Amino acid sequence: MMIAPKAKKINKELTIHNHTRNDEYYWLRERENPDVIQYLEEENKYTDHILKDRKDLQENLFKEIVGRIKQNDMSVPYLLKGYYYYNKFEEGKEYPIICRKKDEKDAKEIILLDCNELAKDFEYFQLGMMEISPDNNLLAFSADTVSRRKYDIFIKDLTTNEIQERKVTNTSGEVAWANDNKTIFFVRKDEQTLRPYQVMRCKIMEDNSKEYTVYEDADEAYYVSVAKSKSEKYIIINSECTTNSECLILNANHPEDNFQVFQERLGNVEYSVGHYKDKFYIHTNYKAKNFCLMEAPIDKTSIDNWKVLIPHRDDVLLESFMIFKEFLVLDERIKGIHQLRVIKWDKTEDYYISMPEESYMTYFHVNPDFESHKLCYGYTSLTTPNSVFSFDMYTKETKLLKQHEVLGKFNKDDYQSERIWATAKDGVQIPISIVYKKGTKKDGNNPCLLYAYGSYGNSMDPFFSSARLSLLDRGFVYAIAHIRGGEEMGRYWYEDGKMLKKRNTFTDFIACSEFLIEEKFTSNKHLYAAGGSAGGLLMGAITNMRPDLYNGIVASVPFVDVVTTMLDETIPLTTGEYDEWGNPNNKEYYDYMLSYSPYDNVEKKNYPSMLVTTGLHDSQVQYWEPAKWIARLRDLKIDDNILLLHCDMSVGHGGASGRFKMFIDVAREYNFLLMLEGINK
Repeated sequence: MMIAPKAKKINKELTIHNHTRNDEYYWLRERENPDVIQYLEEENKYTDHILKDRKDLQENLFKEIVGRIKQNDMSVPYLLKGYYYYNKFEEGKEYPIICRKKDEKDAKEIILLDCNELAKDFEYFQLGMMEISPDNNLLAFSADTVSRRKYDIFIKDLTTNEIQERKVTNTSGEVAWANDNKTIFFVRKDEQTLRPYQVMRCKIMEDNSKEYTVYEDADEAYYVSVAKSKSEKYIIINSECTTNSECLILNANHPEDNFQVFQERLGNVEYSVGHYKDKFYIHTNYKAKNFCLMEAPIDKTSIDNWKVLIPHRDDVLLESFMIFKEFLVLDERIKGIHQLRVIKWDKTEDYYISMPEESYMTYFHVNPDFESHKLCYGYTSLTTPNSVFSFDMYTKETKLLKQHEVLGKFNKDDYQSERIWATAKDGVQIPISIVYKKGTKKDGNNPCLLYAYGSYGNSMDPFFSSARLSLLDRGFVYAIAHIRGGEEMGRYWYEDGKMLKKRNTFTDFIACSEFLIEEKFTSNKHLYAAGGSAGGLLMGAITNMRPDLYNGIVASVPFVDVVTTMLDETIPLTTGEYDEWGNPNNKEYYDYMLSYSPYDNVEKKNYPSMLVTTGLHDSQVQYWEPAKWIARLRDLKIDDNILLLHCDMSVGHGGASGRFKMFIDVAREYNFLLMLEGINK
């Protein structure tokens, strides 16, 4: 039996607020240190060793998951300025092929980008943004080939089919074309912190064209982005932090003019803008915690000219909106579920689009045409594969354009989904979305995987996963806990799970776990928990707080070294997240973070079996956080339960790129869970 790796200890005292912590694994931050690489490789070897007798099952799981995917497939085409655009996949290929056809769907296919060709010389490839020039002749696209979310921007001349040699490096990946078909705007990143902070302008097709800085945000809490309005009349810069935002606008016909501030940033006011004809439309939380929709004349954009169009409601979160010539469509979240609301501008109609299930996820698909009276939207649920519909806003007729095909013996009627509610520690009702195979008995003997995220106001909606069928068909119950820190139940939900209320996130998840046990969906001998990134923080916190509730934990790229990371302003994301976690340079926040930070709260006690994953090039949660956490857990835990770390030495935060390679990690996680359940086939 191979012995688990043991990281060496080198004392490192960290002192602030007259309090000293000893971080004996601080040295694992030294990315270029051969000892660090050796340790990570030893952890990988140990993980492979523990799973080696199940290698065949893991490979079969991968084949099973990939076998459900239709190899030759195509997205729903959309019409933009005389061309139908779509992506297609070909058998055995990892990446999409981006295509268009002139005027008619059955016209000759024009391949814009074959991402398989672009990716062939790289271990990792991620296509960023693609933008066609206004005259349809140039394609700007971005790509990340390192997995650090640093994108290079390229230009392809669609008249010659050649990609220009010149490229723009170290960007966020966003591109916006001016209407002269020559000028692009893009966002530069800080080399060390990776914060997008500068908007640049250049005439990309001119070899010696200078890059001009047109905007720079010196406030390290703010992240900058740039885009073109749907109307193509404006270039819009958005600079935002967790609680504030500020937009600047520029007439796209005059790219060398100066950007004008739409409305100066105000305390705790977020807003974003869209344009149509003679008005700007503002989605904002100004005097509206759950957001409202306002409008302003194009020549009077300051806040004193904003007029309420859709008012604030305490029980409805206004997520987003879409403008058509005769209709306004709202994406509203009511009792945690998306609802699409259609309003005719003349106010003769105001209704919600009917959805077929109680618990589901819906979203706006591509709708580039202001003149259209048909809304294209996506729909999915825990039992319904992702689908795209066209909805006629006049006749209210719904037409299915495409449903992702699941190969094999899949029948959605074989599965049951529910929406149930757990009671939190303070009496708040927490929604849980749950799915299982019909005929499953609630006798406490079912393995159950409970997933959650619970940060940044990111809501976890009930979506379909064909990979998940590999668990459901082996008797697993799968559940999503819609805990505070997300925004499922409105802005209040988010604010009750951040800063000095962050522990609500953890106790909510524990309450959901206890409820699933009480309702006999499972028991603590068969309950598993999973989360990634900030959801990995959740995994670390619950294992410290209630390790007795879980038989196993899967923590992906987990943010577990909260205090040390938030005290280090050189690390990507730190300064921009003080409004999410608090600033530990303030003693009140330091003490509070220290009370839950997973790495700082590891103790000599029993822990459940755990699989922890990371990537050496992770730009969001540095690899050393999970590495240090594992090392301390190995040193202090007093049980014989399995503890595994897998570090992918070639990728970053999002894991492997490609259509199929991503499922290698999924197969490993499923194999780990099945091993703990004693399921061998």
